Amino acid sequence: MCGIVAMLSHVNRPDRRQVIQAMSDAILHRGPDSSGFFERDNVSFGFRRLAILDLSANGDQPMSSPDGNLTIIFNGEIYNFVELRAELEGHGHRFRSTGDTEVLLHAYHQWGHQCVQRMNGMWAFLVHDKRTGKVVGSRDRFGIKPLFCHRIHDGWLFASEIKAIRASGLYRTEPNWSVIAQYLIHGRLDESDETFYAGIRSIPPATWFEIEPDGTYRERRYWRPEESLSIPASNAPGRFADLFEDAVRLHERSDVPVAVHLSGGLDSTSILCALGRAQVASSAGRSLTAFSYMSPEFDESRFIRETVEVTGAELKPLEETPQGLWRNFESVLRAHDEPVHSMTALVSYALMRETRRQGIKVVLNGQGADETLAGYPSYFGVFWHELLAEGTWTKAWREINEFALLHGQEARYLIVRQLEFLVRAKLGRLAIYRCLSAARAKMRLDPWFTPDLAKYLPAAAPPMYDRGLREVLIESISKAPLPIYLRVEDRNAMAHSIESRVPFLDYRLVEFALGLTAGELLSGGWNKHLLRRAMAGRIPESVRMRPDKMGFPTPTSKWLRGPLLEDARQMLATDSVRRSGLFNTARIEADVEAFARGQIDIAGKLFAMAQFSLWSECFL
Repeated sequence: MCGIVAMLSHVNRPDRRQVIQAMSDAILHRGPDSSGFFERDNVSFGFRRLAILDLSANGDQPMSSPDGNLTIIFNGEIYNFVELRAELEGHGHRFRSTGDTEVLLHAYHQWGHQCVQRMNGMWAFLVHDKRTGKVVGSRDRFGIKPLFCHRIHDGWLFASEIKAIRASGLYRTEPNWSVIAQYLIHGRLDESDETFYAGIRSIPPATWFEIEPDGTYRERRYWRPEESLSIPASNAPGRFADLFEDAVRLHERSDVPVAVHLSGGLDSTSILCALGRAQVASSAGRSLTAFSYMSPEFDESRFIRETVEVTGAELKPLEETPQGLWRNFESVLRAHDEPVHSMTALVSYALMRETRRQGIKVVLNGQGADETLAGYPSYFGVFWHELLAEGTWTKAWREINEFALLHGQEARYLIVRQLEFLVRAKLGRLAIYRCLSAARAKMRLDPWFTPDLAKYLPAAAPPMYDRGLREVLIESISKAPLPIYLRVEDRNAMAHSIESRVPFLDYRLVEFALGLTAGELLSGGWNKHLLRRAMAGRIPESVRMRPDKMGFPTPTSKWLRGPLLEDARQMLATDSVRRSGLFNTARIEADVEAFARGQIDIAGKLFAMAQFSLWSECFL
């Protein structure tokens, strides 16, 4: 994993080396091991290397083909590079390195942009073709690896992080108030390719693009999750388990030590146990290391202890106070360039810092499992709606009853709520109802904000109720919440020069899960039903059959009402908030006082507003 920057201009710029140097310096943390530069025909590349595979100079970038026609800069990992290398050798290609960058370069030489269809991994890359003058690039299927772009008057800037574009000297910082309004009013982050900075956008996942020498830009999708084929349900758990074991085996490929971030949950436990089995099978002889964090209010020590005992992993817990996490707030925002979603991002940042302090450069994490295998409680309502819409009322009643029994809820209340949902779904088919719903949503402006902020909101799409589980999962993968979680994963890791890998987003696992029926993913009140069955006998039973879900949680309301209250108040008192004319500061202050007295709970809004204030002070 590394950092890449580029400037493409259709005129000769005498300052291009200085621009690329400034951009590259801004992302030194992404690649402190070495750096490199490339210039040809008004194309300039910069590279920062974090050495993970082939630690020798043979893995340095920018890297050129033997004939000098192709030059690549690449951030990420191609996990099936060993298999691709063997295939390419069969086509006559020869290699001098043992890493994946050279394999990608030769794959592009052999298959052009269609090489991405053969790749299993995470990536953002740019290739310059001397013969055509074109630059071709791509981003992985899920957007695990970032890539941003900005159109300048005579070309383009590309970078792994926004801060590199801002450091170029060719971008004038201007807030994107449409994105800011969606965040503050609706809590939305990373749901489109727009960023908090006007004119800087994110290259969409699962795309390849090309830029002509005159600056003409073309972009195409090469993969869509909705095109996943239906999978016969016969022995689905066994087939998924085999795929998962192979995914972890591929994600373990590294020339430096690999660790796991372990909560007491199903996902990270499955990864750690599979990693242990993969290391035994390969006779790698590596020790297993797991890092974990628990606030005293959420004790998962029993589950973590059982997993550590089963795997023989060495556990390294993070000990941190709420005040200690909060002290990192500005550092977190500077790492991200944009606000984050919750206090959990501060925990992740501290955990990555501790991981690097212990000498680890690669971490496996469980991101993606909830969105692809139906891990969130909200998916149950969608599943029950699907059953009711199909007319299978008896099955729906049984599923709701079993959920109520498992989770200690009242079945009759759930039934009534589900019937209301069904009615709204039927009404949602009427255009007049959708228009009225959108109008009502626009009228319900949060009293913290003035109409001047609301005017920046784009036209709101009416809520859609009549959707099946597969459609909702695809939205979770492509729009929310997975993109913001992947951003947090990447920036927090790379801020400490760590490569984070997410085995559950092996595209084979995702396509397999999306090809199954809803009943294979949710059943009897159990989320991730497929994963639970697949992990039978492979992970501690106490973890496999625990019905609750956590994942490095924090008692945000308690902390903000207690030890962090004054810090949050100070953040809200900045000039950027008071002078903007976009916020009703008197109402905010009154609500904060009521929150401090325990009368209301505004922890989420308070966190969002506090960090927006800090972001404004840091970047505007």
